[in-house]
Amino acid sequence: MKSLEEAAALLRGAERVMILCHQFPDGDTLGSGSALCRGLRQLGRRAAVRCSDRIGPKYRFLFEGLPDDAFEPDLVVAVDVADRALFGEPVGPEYGGRVDLCLDHHRSNVRYAKQSYVDPQAAATCEIIDVLLKLLGVAIDKPIAEALYTGISTDTGCFRYTNTTPAAHRIAADLLETGIDAAAIDRAMFDTKSRARLEMERRVLDSIRFACGGQIAVIRITKKMIAEAGAVEDDLDGLATIPRGIEGVRVGVTLREKDDGFYKVSLRAVSPADAAKICEKFGGGGHRGAAGCTLPPPLEEAEKKILGAVERHLKENR
Repeated sequence: MKSLEEAAALLRGAERVMILCHQFPDGDTLGSGSALCRGLRQLGRRAAVRCSDRIGPKYRFLFEGLPDDAFEPDLVVAVDVADRALFGEPVGPEYGGRVDLCLDHHRSNVRYAKQSYVDPQAAATCEIIDVLLKLLGVAIDKPIAEALYTGISTDTGCFRYTNTTPAAHRIAADLLETGIDAAAIDRAMFDTKSRARLEMERRVLDSIRFACGGQIAVIRITKKMIAEAGAVEDDLDGLATIPRGIEGVRVGVTLREKDDGFYKVSLRAVSPADAAKICEKFGGGGHRGAAGCTLPPPLEEAEKKILGAVERHLKENR
C-alpha cells in the first residue's frame, strides 16, 4: 500500500472493523486504537479495540465511553504492531492470521498483513492515524485528540527522544487547539507513580549490572519481582528507559520474563548505536533508539546472548 488514501478507501468500504493492539501495550498502540475506533464510530461504523493484556488504570481514560462491542468483523486492522507474534494471546490466535490492514511506523515491520502502510519517519503510529482520520473526514474532537496526543507524547518521551520531528510538534500543536489538557496527560504518563511502580523501580535498580566498561547497563524484570511488588502492566511501562539514563551507558538492556518462560528483551540505545540492528539478529526489530526481541530461557543464557551481540555492535560502531 503506497498511500494513506488507499487505507482510507479500505476503511470506507467496511462496516464492522476490529482494531488490534500489541501485547504489553504502550501509549502509542492504545492511543492509535482508541482514536481510530472513535473516528470510525463517528462515521457510523461498528468498531472495537482488542488487546491481549488488560488495560490498566494509566491508560483506561483512553477508552471511556467506548463499550466493549463483540461482533464478527469484515475488516481487521492492526495498529503499531510490527509482527503478528506481538499480538500475544488470545488476540494472536484469534485474529493474527487475518489482519487486512496494518498501520505502523516501525521500519522492522514484516508486512504480515494483507495490506500495510508503514511510515518509519513518523515518530508514532498516532501521527499516521491523525492524517488518516482527517482523510476520512473525521472531526478531531477532544477524546480523539487526547488519544493521539498520548501516543505521540509517550513514543517521543514527552518530545525528548531523537525520533521527535517537526511534524510531531506540529500535530501536537493542532491537538492542543482542541482544548485538551496536555499537561495533565504528560503528568499522568511521566510524573505520577503508584506505590507498586516505586517497588518495581527499587527491585529493578537492585538488579542492575554493567558490562563493556560501563557502556552497557542490564536490568531484569522477573515474574517474582512483579508479584512481590503487586505490580500490573501499567507499573512496568517505561522501566526499560532506566538503564539508558545512566551516565556513560550507550545501550540499556531489559530482560523481562514472560508467562511462557521466554524473555522479552528491550534495548534502548544512544546514537550511533542502533538497537534495531541488534534485535534483528534475534528475529526482532524496532527503531534505532528503541527495539526488542524475544529469547528463550534460561535467563543467564538469554542475557549472555544479548550482551554478546550488544558488545560486538558497540565495537563495530565506536
